[in-house]
Amino acid sequence: MPYDLRETLENTESEELTPVHGKPFSVGTGFEALNFTHAMFSGSMDPLIMVDHFTMTEPTFGPHAHAGLSAVSILFEDSEGAFSNKDSLGNDIDLMPGDLYWLKAARGAVHDEKPRPGARTHALQVFVNLPARMKYDEPDSLRVKASDMPQIVGKGYRARLVLGQSGGLTGASSPALPMTILYVHLDERAQFEHKIPLGQTAWILTVDGSVGLQKGEASLSLNIGSSVAISAEDSGQNLIISGSSKAHFVIFQAEPLREPFVQRGPFAMSTEQEVDAMFAAHRAGELGTINGL
Repeated sequence: MPYDLRETLENTESEELTPVHGKPFSVGTGFEALNFTHAMFSGSMDPLIMVDHFTMTEPTFGPHAHAGLSAVSILFEDSEGAFSNKDSLGNDIDLMPGDLYWLKAARGAVHDEKPRPGARTHALQVFVNLPARMKYDEPDSLRVKASDMPQIVGKGYRARLVLGQSGGLTGASSPALPMTILYVHLDERAQFEHKIPLGQTAWILTVDGSVGLQKGEASLSLNIGSSVAISAEDSGQNLIISGSSKAHFVIFQAEPLREPFVQRGPFAMSTEQEVDAMFAAHRAGELGTINGL
């Protein structure tokens, strides 16, 4: 999805765990979202650049380009109907509830995502940064069906391993850098434990309900629409997430890139000059087309 943002990230020091609520925004009559950006977390969200927790009921954005990053769509299980996904790599896919689609845009790709008539898409759109060495790679993509995602089931919880590794299970691998994504359903008073590997960051979002999170001696509450980032400096410990009510939450986990970058709208490059060049390339039609358009 396109955005009119201009943000630059330099390496920052880790901070105390602090809940962050998303910024609400809407487009037209068919799109509502909570927006989270790396600037809200002082760099601890790295390699995530941005996450939108959204509901879409009608076409909103039209075809648009990305470059220097991966654009990742994760549909929640309570989505209704199909989410059409077309891109300049030649993919024409109907995503279904629970599915993931990862577009590694790299040197440039165009895509168009919209709900089919009558559908209601409840999902995340995630911008994942690419390291400088991968920003000019050939574009690539991955679709993972919900039925192909391993599940971790325990007392009072069910976790879907959307991507990566957790609980001794291995799911699909991203076409970019390794990342683990978990979507967890948690009953009230139940607990889910997850260890963040040393040197990795984690970002947790409460999609529905409320949870209590404990890491070592630190604890906090996360209500619906709230998130927290855990820096690599604070990793290597078990997270204990308890259901203050029946809840759904998501965990993203990866090694941080620790590289400065410039994001302007749907592009994330190493310098302002590279971003300008990507906009010029897009205007010239050099980042690809969908069905020749």
